[in-house]
Amino acid sequence: MLFPTIQFAIFFPVVLTISWALMQHPRAWKPFMLLASYVFYAAAGWTFCFLLAGVTLGNQAAAVVLHRTEDERRRRLVVGVAVALNLLVLAVFKYYSFFVQQWADVFHHVGLGAPLPLLTIALPVGVSFYTFQAISYVVDVKRRHVEPASLIDFAVYLSFFPHLVAGPIVRAREFLPQLASPRDPDRVAVSSGLSLIALGIVKKVVIADFLATAVVDPVFAVPQAYKAPDVLLAAYGYAAQIYCDFSGYTDMAIGLALLLGFILPQNFRSPYRATGFRDFWRRWHMTLSRFIRDDLFIPLGGSRGGTLLTYRNLMITMVLVGLWHGAAWPFVLWGAFHGVGLCVERAIGGRFKFPGWLRWLVTFHLIVLGWILFRATSLANFWLFLTRLTVLGPATLWTAPVLLAIAVVVGFQLPPPRLLERLQGRIERLRPLVVACGLAVVIAVAGATVSSQGVPPFIYFRF
Repeated sequence: MLFPTIQFAIFFPVVLTISWALMQHPRAWKPFMLLASYVFYAAAGWTFCFLLAGVTLGNQAAAVVLHRTEDERRRRLVVGVAVALNLLVLAVFKYYSFFVQQWADVFHHVGLGAPLPLLTIALPVGVSFYTFQAISYVVDVKRRHVEPASLIDFAVYLSFFPHLVAGPIVRAREFLPQLASPRDPDRVAVSSGLSLIALGIVKKVVIADFLATAVVDPVFAVPQAYKAPDVLLAAYGYAAQIYCDFSGYTDMAIGLALLLGFILPQNFRSPYRATGFRDFWRRWHMTLSRFIRDDLFIPLGGSRGGTLLTYRNLMITMVLVGLWHGAAWPFVLWGAFHGVGLCVERAIGGRFKFPGWLRWLVTFHLIVLGWILFRATSLANFWLFLTRLTVLGPATLWTAPVLLAIAVVVGFQLPPPRLLERLQGRIERLRPLVVACGLAVVIAVAGATVSSQGVPPFIYFRF
């Protein structure tokens, strides 16, 4: 069930009304929210609910055992088994076909048959996100950052529908304390929630989907049909599209959660303002960056083992980040590309001084280059796309709306953060009725731009 759809426009007001009526009665609110979240998830495929329930029960059992066990060796064993089982879920549903195909290709080249059957397994929506949250919960219990929640609290945390299918990745210690006391309807940030939903709809429906249709999808589908100006425009267009698509989802998720009385962590902070790869990952998908830093990079050794080991840890971390995004070589190489960028930055350090505008310009174009690899359907498609950048010709797709959309997406991230924060503060101080009317206008305008095929799925739904 997509946020900007008629189905969700029916679903959410009903859920919100009942939620507000039950907010101060947690024993009734929690089962209701759990049911609503499973109904939301079932819209993508009711069989996926069994996997979500299994992940919930398995990780809750591990957390309870950890809490009752004092022996450190047994605690490490329990958390190791729990993490391994979560990763097994990802391996089966997300990576089985990819790795079997790679092995089949190797065996084929040496004249042997396929070692394992190649099966078509449906990818459960959001599995990458809620398995990471489950891992973070077990690890936090092991580290004694949180105590095991009740089963109903953990189930609500893991399945909470605003963040269920595409994040942000919320840590248990951020969400579970909010379940400890009843939500107060009088303290719900209605204006903030509505304004974020409106902003998310504009980003997704008005900008991201428009750029996809007008330039990105046609060029990436058949790059050989276009010359350098259009191919370059498609690269910039995809950078704007993926930001608006993903941050638009996040804005809507945070806004919906606010209306339900819950605060989710920020996930983006003007990523195209970054002046380096490290700065970019402090601004892009911030909850994933935090997770891989705390639960992957630092456990690998972080930067404690010397220069070469630090580079190794960075490369392992970023390659796995790429693989997390998808079981395909372009994603793996995209992660490796960012790993190399982080290593080069670390090697250069403060040895050279460059103007801020130059560091931004180089970083932005390197990020766009990485997005080409990320978007490419194959390595051959990526290489073909790059070669078309050398073929001069007419700019057939350079229209005013496309150029304006890209300029707005990038340009709005460049002013000092204080200006944007002031603008956001003024909007949040408006009366809820005024913001609600503004949201209604946004929905009407956005609805007029939707094609007869409906709203396309969010890009990160397939991760």
